[in-house]
Amino acid sequence: MKLTQAAVDDLLAGLGPRDGYLHLPGDTDLQGLTDLLDSRYGAAPRTLALDGFSDPTVDESRGAALLAPFDGRAVTIRAWAHGDQWVGTGTARDAEGDERPVLVVAHRKMPEPLAVAPDEDVDWMERLGRITGWSHPGRPQDVDWAGVESRLGAVLPSDYKRMVETFGEGSFDGLLNLMQEPWAALDEDGLLIWAGTEHEDLYCWRTDGDDPDRWSVLVRSFDREDVPFDCQTAEFVCHVLVDPHHPFTMARNFTTRWLADHRGSD
Repeated sequence: MKLTQAAVDDLLAGLGPRDGYLHLPGDTDLQGLTDLLDSRYGAAPRTLALDGFSDPTVDESRGAALLAPFDGRAVTIRAWAHGDQWVGTGTARDAEGDERPVLVVAHRKMPEPLAVAPDEDVDWMERLGRITGWSHPGRPQDVDWAGVESRLGAVLPSDYKRMVETFGEGSFDGLLNLMQEPWAALDEDGLLIWAGTEHEDLYCWRTDGDDPDRWSVLVRSFDREDVPFDCQTAEFVCHVLVDPHHPFTMARNFTTRWLADHRGSD
């Protein structure tokens, strides 16, 4: 079976939008298929099953629905999260016990954030992980923050550093691009840029005060209008992703949230 992105399109179209799987021809190049799915959905898929053993930490938020059709017969399954869908490939045993290559899809339910009570102490990074259904714990990004901060001449907000360490190189909903190192092209205005969008909006901090964890977000829109927000970095991203009334919302365009992971997908 010759594998191309067009062939993968046809296979996924055959499965349709609902949960399902299909057996692939025995000569399918599974590594080639994995590479194609990597380039489509982002690098480093989550391994749900390996050598016949399922990851005991797999749950509904981490792709368990992909294993359900095989009823314990999955041999090796790797999964990608994208939008409202899980996509997986690998091998599983059929009813006769023969190991066969498979492609499997399942609906991905996205968790909603909880309402915030007055004066509630919220861990917005933890909430951001829940909102995106982030499924790659244990792959922290190794960043030389001392070097970054030395180059910038400023200590950076701790929630931003946690965001980079947690999510790495990627874009929320495929649109909000998280910078791995802020830049100060707007430093004549006392601004540091930490993210941007395909619409050329720049997400910045106004670096007032000595405590970076109190720096609030300011958006400089594509038409150079400055819009300030009374919140810090992770909280701002949470609202952008889920609040349909936010001025820079993505919730009107997407019913689910995810992170397009760009690490290693050259």
